[in-house]
Amino acid sequence: MARPDTSEVASPSLFLLLSELRVGAEAAQHLLRGLSVRGLPRGRGEPVMVIPGFGASDVNTAALRRALNQLGYEAVGWGCGRNMGMRPQVRDRLAQSLRSLCEERGQKVTLIGWSLGGVFAREMARHQPQCVRRVFTLGSPFNGHPNANNLVKLFGLMNPKMRGTPDLDGFRRRIPAPPVPCIAIHTKSDGIVAWQCSVETEGAQIENVEVRGTHFGLPLNPQVLRVIAERMSADAA
Repeated sequence: MARPDTSEVASPSLFLLLSELRVGAEAAQHLLRGLSVRGLPRGRGEPVMVIPGFGASDVNTAALRRALNQLGYEAVGWGCGRNMGMRPQVRDRLAQSLRSLCEERGQKVTLIGWSLGGVFAREMARHQPQCVRRVFTLGSPFNGHPNANNLVKLFGLMNPKMRGTPDLDGFRRRIPAPPVPCIAIHTKSDGIVAWQCSVETEGAQIENVEVRGTHFGLPLNPQVLRVIAERMSADAA
């Protein structure tokens, strides 16, 4: 699947934005059933770091990490509190955490980033590819246009120094995938990020995978867990 034209991508429609309310049903289903690992391939202790989306924290990715741990991986959170955007101290802490995890486990680390967390994960892999086995992004806005999402105004309020005209040159420099295997998981019913902006240009180490569901529900989505488990198992085989 080639990357779609993203030259003029708009934010998701009001209909799709309102459709994000379905996350309540997704959360209720999770409370009833949890993220089942039944029938999924198991891991071999590989370290995994899960990075939350904008406004979220490790609490919001706990279910996904718990399921990965049940499958035999060593999944940890990012440990930086609530994700309010990239700051120098956050960047430095993530870089150090990645190096430490890689050195302590004696293995490269799989990075899983939800939404803005996926943007962070790609940049971590770009700057420290020797520490990263692969990157999974979940509905992450790394392509198209930086304003093609419904959180840009809130992000601006939380990051006043970044208000005004977006840094398009910097954004475009980050569009190419880092030099590690990248799996971009996206949903076309995403009401927060235009789905076209969450898709990589495919290559030898690149894959785009579509799932059903909401943007907010991606960390609770059984299809997402299956994709992650199957790709990690295939790579280890």
